[in-house]
Parts: sequence; C-alpha cells; structure tokens
Amino acid sequence: MADKSKIEWTDATWNPTTGCTKVSSGCAHCYAEREWARLSANPRTIYYGRKFTDVQMHTDRLDQPIRWTKPRWIFVDSMSDLFHSSVTFPFIANVFDFMCDERSQQHTFQILTKRPERALAFIHWMGDFWPGDSPANLALTAYSNFGPNIWMGVSAEDQSHADERIPKLLRFPAAVRFVSCEPLLFPIDLRQYALAGWHKFSPKLHWVIAGGESGPEARPMHPDWVRSLRDQCQEVDTPFFFKQWGEWCTFEQLPDNFNSPRETPYEQTYHFGTVFYRVGKKAAGKLLDGREWIEMPKEV
Repeated sequence: MADKSKIEWTDATWNPTTGCTKVSSGCAHCYAEREWARLSANPRTIYYGRKFTDVQMHTDRLDQPIRWTKPRWIFVDSMSDLFHSSVTFPFIANVFDFMCDERSQQHTFQILTKRPERALAFIHWMGDFWPGDSPANLALTAYSNFGPNIWMGVSAEDQSHADERIPKLLRFPAAVRFVSCEPLLFPIDLRQYALAGWHKFSPKLHWVIAGGESGPEARPMHPDWVRSLRDQCQEVDTPFFFKQWGEWCTFEQLPDNFNSPRETPYEQTYHFGTVFYRVGKKAAGKLLDGREWIEMPKEV
C-alpha cells in the first residue's frame, strides 16, 4: 500500500490482492505490469520472483486503511482487479467488511474493475452466504448499497467495452458509479447510460475519467474523443476528470518553440487522420482547450 499515489484522481493505493491477467485491448500495455517488472526484482517486496499473472490474496493487508486516521481517497487494487476470478468471494467480502468498518468511514474507497459481471455475482453470493451481521451486510441493508464511502467504477477503452461493462456497473449497489475511459482508444458515447449529474443513490454514472496511454508502446488518443466526453458531461452537469494526454500529442499541442512540423525532433505517427508526435507524458501534459479538468463527484 502507498500512503501517497501519483494517480491524479486518488490520494493513496491499497492492494489487498496483487497480480492480474489481461481481458481486453485496454490491458495490452498495462502500467501495473510495467511496474511489476521492477517490483518483482526486489527481494524486499511481496512481488519478488512472481509473474504478473500470479494472482494472490494478502490477508495481512486487510486492516491497512484502518491505520490511517487522516481521510483519504483510496484506490483499491491498483496492482490487480478485486473481482479477478482467482480472488475468492469470502476474501472479497472481507475487503468490503474492512471498507464498511466504522474505523474506515473517514476514507473514500475507489474500486475499478474490468470484470463487473463477477462483481454482480459476488453481490448475489454475499446475500446467500455471508453473515448478515457483517459490516458490509449491515451497510448494504441500511443504505440499499454499501454506503457513501464506497465508489464503484469500470474501465472502458472503446464503445464496445463501455456497452458491455457499464450496464452491469449500473446494477451494482454503490453510492457513486464511475467510468474510467483510460486508455481512451476510440470515441465513446455515454449518453445512453443516463449520464445525469449528481443524483444520490441513483443508477446513473456520477463521474467520468478520461486519459491517454503512457509507456513505450503507448497508442495515440485523438483530442476530439476527449472533447466529446467532456461535452457530454457538461451537458448534464456530470463531473469530468481529464487525467493526461499520454505519450502523444497533436501539432497544436507541441511546445511553443516549434513553429512547424519540420522543426520537431519527435517521432511521428499517422493515426485516425491526424499526425501525432511522441513528446512524452510530462510534455504532453493534461490541458484540454487551455485548462485542466479535475472535477470530482460531490460528497454524498
């Protein structure tokens, strides 16, 4: 677990499970897998000597958020997927019990998955098998969801995966539901999913994150795709968070000292009718039409 995170939309990370397997095109150049290569070479880490596909559950990490007294946004499983098929339902239930524990109520937990179908199967399992007096079940009974400090999201890199995952997300009993369009590989239209601003405990998307891909094999992201998501959110007053352009940018986004494409020393690629330049994540930045978009859902 990291007390501080470089991920712009969270404060800290908590990894009760580690390891994952790829399920779609958005996983192709996984940042967690890149980190794994470094961590697995360090004998002082729990990753040492393991392959990225070696999914493990860490009971000794379950109580870690309770030790933090200062409120934080906590990204759950930045190095895994809580709903991976190798993670047992009893272990997932224990994770939710610690998130629902009264000693964790100062935090907001942000769960992001590419496996919402298993998240729904877990809910059905918990209703049938998990003790009714557990913190998670008590919270679920009291709020018709797990309570205001648990946010549930899915990743969607293109329209087909948005259409596959978001309807399942909207059935999950969370106070806040969000979609992370990162890496954004194709345009996505979210209007059909009742993108409708802030409605407490309603089955709608309450937050949209977008971002381009980083890393040595990153794929470009067209600016029009990001603008479209931003505009969809603005139309209905839904918070929009633009994380980064990633490795690539268009000519209009190049540093000011380059006045023509001939003067740029950067690698170029032609993608979706546009020339892109590999300038790196830092140089590309995260300005969209002259400003940052770092909107967050309102407090429940």
